[in-house]
Amino acid sequence: MPVLIVAAMVLGLAVGSFLNVVIYRVPRDLSVVRPPSACTSCRQPIRSRHNVPVLSWLLLRGRCAYCRSPISPRYPLIELSTGIAFTAVTIKLGQSHLLAALPAFLIFTAAGIALTMIDLDVQRLPNAIVLPLYPILLATLATGAFLADDASALLRAVIGGAALYALYYVLAFSYPAGMGFGDVKLAGLIGMVLGFISYPALIIGAFAAFLLGGILGIALIARNRQARKRKIPFGPFMVLGALAAIFVSDPLWHAYTNLLLT
Repeated sequence: MPVLIVAAMVLGLAVGSFLNVVIYRVPRDLSVVRPPSACTSCRQPIRSRHNVPVLSWLLLRGRCAYCRSPISPRYPLIELSTGIAFTAVTIKLGQSHLLAALPAFLIFTAAGIALTMIDLDVQRLPNAIVLPLYPILLATLATGAFLADDASALLRAVIGGAALYALYYVLAFSYPAGMGFGDVKLAGLIGMVLGFISYPALIIGAFAAFLLGGILGIALIARNRQARKRKIPFGPFMVLGALAAIFVSDPLWHAYTNLLLT
């Protein structure tokens, strides 16, 4: 397990570096493969030794190696956040005996980070990321269920994806000004991942998204009345709620059921 945890951190840092490319290029309909990464100021291609996640930014003191233009700290923060998230998810799945499905959860985590940042930047959840995730997650979850000899987990994933998609579809259809169909498509992915864990995880993850969004909305309105006119992207709350459910759904559900029984 310690080797797996270290591997998850290293992989997360490397994936986080790629996510920076995805976050910048996908909303602009640019290829994430070509051309190679370059400085946004002087356009010099970034050499491999200057592209080591987090470390290169620190050694270069947050500046381009060629023109010395500042490099946003957002880049190493995304790399580090992805590394930490990959490590935490790996540990949690190991504790929950769900390591067979680890690839699916790491893919979802990486996509969730990218979609969160893109939604914050441009208030859009690109189909180029969301739609391919459906077959990818279904295949990796099915593989996990097969390796764990747990067909019920795959069935829960399918039911969870369909149920959460349907719920968000109704909400978006009823109140299109408050929710877009990008959120609907993301909901199906979240339902699959959380349903694979358990129905309580699915319920808690769905509820957490609205709770977190409501808390921030109230806080912004209390601080500035003009915030009522500001559109707040909901995708980040959906992703955050889903990740929170992966970690806390079991203790929260046990506490809730114990409260009902007392």
